[in-house]
Amino acid sequence: MIDIHSHILPSIDDGAQTLADAIAMAKAAVAEGITTIIATPHHRNGTFDNDKQSVIQHVYALNEALRTHRIPLSILPGQEVRIHGELIEHYRDGDILPLTETKYVLVELPNNHVPRYTDQLIFDMQLQGLVPIIAHPERNSELIENPNKLYDLVKKGALTQLTAASIAGKFGKNIKKFSIQIIEANLAHLIASDAHNITTRAFHLREAYDVIQKQFGSQAVYVFQENAELLVAGETLYKDAPGRIKTKKFFGIF
Repeated sequence: MIDIHSHILPSIDDGAQTLADAIAMAKAAVAEGITTIIATPHHRNGTFDNDKQSVIQHVYALNEALRTHRIPLSILPGQEVRIHGELIEHYRDGDILPLTETKYVLVELPNNHVPRYTDQLIFDMQLQGLVPIIAHPERNSELIENPNKLYDLVKKGALTQLTAASIAGKFGKNIKKFSIQIIEANLAHLIASDAHNITTRAFHLREAYDVIQKQFGSQAVYVFQENAELLVAGETLYKDAPGRIKTKKFFGIF
């Protein structure tokens, strides 16, 4: 499996705090069947700044440590970029790092709202040849209250990444329900761990895929896993999963 969102790089954000923590996370990932992780430290979220070149250097160092410990896991570079008005300018300046240096950029919304400029920023990113992936939309309070806003963002070109722990119920029944409804409406494109450690914010990818298998069948699992592989290859992701409904609005079902 490929995990496209993880805070495994040590000592640079609220994820792994030490190299020992990162090694423990790597071992847990391998035990779960994960072969590749995109390291996505927080960037420009008001607390942490991890520019492109520093992330690449930290990824190199962690891969060296994993080889020393003979852990069969590959770490690739990325960022979880907090959405901000100067994002395009910072991308042009070489500050923003798309996932594995492809066209895909993992963007994070504030927890409690969707900024008014989000639609315009999604449009501007696409003009630059970038594809925004909205991280964990199921945990954004405005999207929970108005899920058709998520539909609008997807229709305008954004992709979404749900958190495995949300699907597995680790954030509560309501977040799990919303996550399942996002998948049901075909508004989810990727599943990732957003792992920060091996205790309170672990991987849970296998558990999430088991839930998806039971709810939607093996084809849905295949599409999500294939999309992670396509992303790493820099290729186009599936948007309408075969055998499932097309992207739709929620029509006030919440």
